Amino acid sequence: MDKKIVGFRESIDRIDEELVSLFEKRMKITKEIGDYKREHNLAIYDAGREQGIVSAATARVSDDLKGEVTLLMRSLMALAREYQRGLLLGGEEKFLPDPQEHRTESVRCVFQGAPGAWSEQAARKLFPGASVESAEFFDDVFTAVKQGAADYGVVPIENSQSGAIGETYDLLRKYGCYVVGRTWIDIRHCLLGKPGAKLTDIREVFSHPEGFRQCHRFLKDKPWDMIAMSNTAVAAAHVSISDGVREAAIGSRLAAELNGLVPIAEDIMDSAGNRTSFVVIASRPEYTEKSDLISITFSLAHRSGSLCEALLPFVASGLNLTRIESRPSTPEHYRFFAEMTGNILDPDVTDTLRHVAGVTEYMEVIGCYRTIE
Repeated sequence: MDKKIVGFRESIDRIDEELVSLFEKRMKITKEIGDYKREHNLAIYDAGREQGIVSAATARVSDDLKGEVTLLMRSLMALAREYQRGLLLGGEEKFLPDPQEHRTESVRCVFQGAPGAWSEQAARKLFPGASVESAEFFDDVFTAVKQGAADYGVVPIENSQSGAIGETYDLLRKYGCYVVGRTWIDIRHCLLGKPGAKLTDIREVFSHPEGFRQCHRFLKDKPWDMIAMSNTAVAAAHVSISDGVREAAIGSRLAAELNGLVPIAEDIMDSAGNRTSFVVIASRPEYTEKSDLISITFSLAHRSGSLCEALLPFVASGLNLTRIESRPSTPEHYRFFAEMTGNILDPDVTDTLRHVAGVTEYMEVIGCYRTIE
């Protein structure tokens, strides 16, 4: 290896040793400050003090390093706040109740929609042989699970083309249900109509709004009225009892068969790889040593850098965040939902979550589960 490079690296190593030693000293004082603030009921975050620290630090360096020093100092202070809040939590926090056994016999499963819905296909894939029933609205699925009328519910949470299903996230928080499984279903939309109907006959098309979004290119410039329904299978059922051939629905081939319709146009979705992720919800968590995904929800203080602070523990631990979504809770506050790889039984994972809890206003684990192919 080049001797000059070796010399540079040795110099860096010596500086890093000094940095770590100084960081350790800083964090010891941080703990003392945290203890004092707790005893005197003082806020951990002091915006004026932190801005003063940043300004003083950047005044000591050349202009070409001011941005880097700003990031360095804000990161140090974020770590200090996280450390102080972690000390305040104390002890071992249990993020999920003890798991219940996964039911395999006499299973009652509910999905939103009507026979032939994509959700039904996901439910039958996840629970073959189960008693599968439909519900009119997403709320009805969550209510049935929460009240014990169903063991499991199956609801869509994400589409590969149109993104997150916001209503599902909102209802997970509202009803306090847990995610206990997930699967993907290939979504191959067709335009469904009465036997003998042609494209030139159509004047009205019925679908769930997601169906319209996923078939935008096909529908673009068509002289049709787009009418939203609660589900694509419900749309197919509506068309099946309509008069004449002016109405059509976006839905699956199965929905066509069940409702006496035929595909007027097939595979009309924008992307051939169109897929939807469905999650299984239950009233209690179900996790084992084979679980490899975790979903959490959290809220943050409305200030600059708060989201960055919440993500720092994941960077430090190497846990992979596979998805993060935000949902407004008030005009100025958002609730976040995140999915990561890992198992709640892993002490390193719980340690990371404990640090996340320390820098958020509220954090809750809403499931530890695995994907079922």
